[in-house]
Amino acid sequence: MTIRIGDEAPDFKAETTEGTVHFHEWIGDKWAILFSHPKDFTPVCTTELGYMARLKPEFDKRNAKIIGLSVDPVSDHERWKGDIQETQGYAVNYPMIGDADLAVAKLYDMLHPNAAGGKRTAVDNATVRSVFVIGPDKKVKAMIVYPMSTGRNFDEVLRLLDSVQLTGKHAVATPVNWKPGEDVIIPTSVSDEDAKKKYPQGFKTHKPYLRTVQQPQ
Repeated sequence: MTIRIGDEAPDFKAETTEGTVHFHEWIGDKWAILFSHPKDFTPVCTTELGYMARLKPEFDKRNAKIIGLSVDPVSDHERWKGDIQETQGYAVNYPMIGDADLAVAKLYDMLHPNAAGGKRTAVDNATVRSVFVIGPDKKVKAMIVYPMSTGRNFDEVLRLLDSVQLTGKHAVATPVNWKPGEDVIIPTSVSDEDAKKKYPQGFKTHKPYLRTVQQPQ
């Protein structure tokens, strides 16, 4: 199953460090960030899980829940959590899905189709390094996939969430390196006449196809 932006995020039932989760029910009326890991007790992932624990209050402010996944049992996650807190200074404060049978990884198309079975290593699961941004409507709004060797930039995931929340609410787009509070782009689908009605305070036309305006609230 191939997952694309705009698809409904596949629902699933799984055991986590905070009990059994029915994914769509768990999301409820909030946003969700699902981020996955190829193995417990791996160095890059240890740093990532700790940083997400640090960032959780920022996601909370944005009405977003975060949930991790690693293709090992929940019992291993519980032991790993101690290492994460010890080395990163932050205790994991969100659920971590146990996916030892790879059910969720396969459901979300995180594995290469030629990946071998049997006893697996992190290398076998190399493509299980994904981030999914999911809306309250349970649709996939954005996806990011990283290689094994590169730690993810979760500040960028937060920025991405800000952008998709804003553009989902207003008929705007965000430019390169946009940050909350900066000017946004008026899409070409909005005529100048409609833009003048929508933005009576005015907007700037750089080119007929590139118009910017103060970020709407």
